[in-house]
Amino acid sequence: MNELEQVKWKRFWTISGVLIVLMIGFSFLSLNLGIISISPKEVIQTLMQNGTDRQELVLFNFRLPGIILALLIGAGLAVSGAIMQGITQNGLADPGILGINTGAGFAIVLFLFFFQGVIPSSSPLSIFAMPFVALIGALTAAVIIYALAWKKGVTAIRLVLVGIGVNAAFSALLTIMQLKMDPQNYRQVTIWLSGDIWNASWNFVFALLPWMLILIPIAIKKSKSLNVFNLGDDVASGLGIKVEKERGLLLFIAVALAGASVAAGGAIAFLGLVVPHIVRKIVGPMHQYVIPISALLGAVLLMVADIIGSNLLAPSSVPVGIVVSIVSTPYFIYLLMKTK
Repeated sequence: MNELEQVKWKRFWTISGVLIVLMIGFSFLSLNLGIISISPKEVIQTLMQNGTDRQELVLFNFRLPGIILALLIGAGLAVSGAIMQGITQNGLADPGILGINTGAGFAIVLFLFFFQGVIPSSSPLSIFAMPFVALIGALTAAVIIYALAWKKGVTAIRLVLVGIGVNAAFSALLTIMQLKMDPQNYRQVTIWLSGDIWNASWNFVFALLPWMLILIPIAIKKSKSLNVFNLGDDVASGLGIKVEKERGLLLFIAVALAGASVAAGGAIAFLGLVVPHIVRKIVGPMHQYVIPISALLGAVLLMVADIIGSNLLAPSSVPVGIVVSIVSTPYFIYLLMKTK
């Protein structure tokens, strides 16, 4: 390892350590805040099994699952965005903007609509099936977008414009399905699609955790392929990379991460766009650094957005997706204006 690589690794571990500390700190803060306020001392006592029954119920049944879900969803969406930007060589690629999140959401709404009388949405079977249903919807959206955007290759603006169009089409279909639902389910789906960590429970944590623990390490392992894609398909093929096979596998990973995240957190847009850009400015373009740092930063940012959304207008809560969109939209417009 030469001196430059040693400097990069040192920076990587330093940034990782800072983000992990921030993750722990904001998680602890989230345990304190809420309609039922619990002091830091009481949080520690409850975590040590010395709290009251009420405090244990609030922390272990409601807040802790929500915190873990926010971290997992943030990591999944950020890594998905980093992979998409890498394989398309398009800095505007994001599962939310391109309509992949909406495709996943449409599949889940179809599932809930047709099976709501057979399988309750809160049952373990429904919860564990949702990531797979979301994957089907996300893959369908990805295939449609790529097919429509292809014209002797895929340009950045064409991909974004087609993605926005597909996003609008799926949104219209979602509205039609919602109008067929009863008022209670309509309200629930509307809030969820705006980006809300709904029905946070340990079942959702256990349903989402395997996807993240399996797919994110695979993405990190495949980071060298993403680096070679920066050189172009011809050079990548000359270096022994099976371009289409690697691109297909990485696209599947990105879509699966986005779909699983949507199943638990709704259609949260822009997080997968903004995080990789910030990370590349900090650690450079090499994906062995970009992907793990994106996972950590995405987890931290969604955790912060969840804290803001849950407490800004307390006792009412603002969906976390709305908070992320408000913060990220100006940056998206800036990137769109920069793109030639």
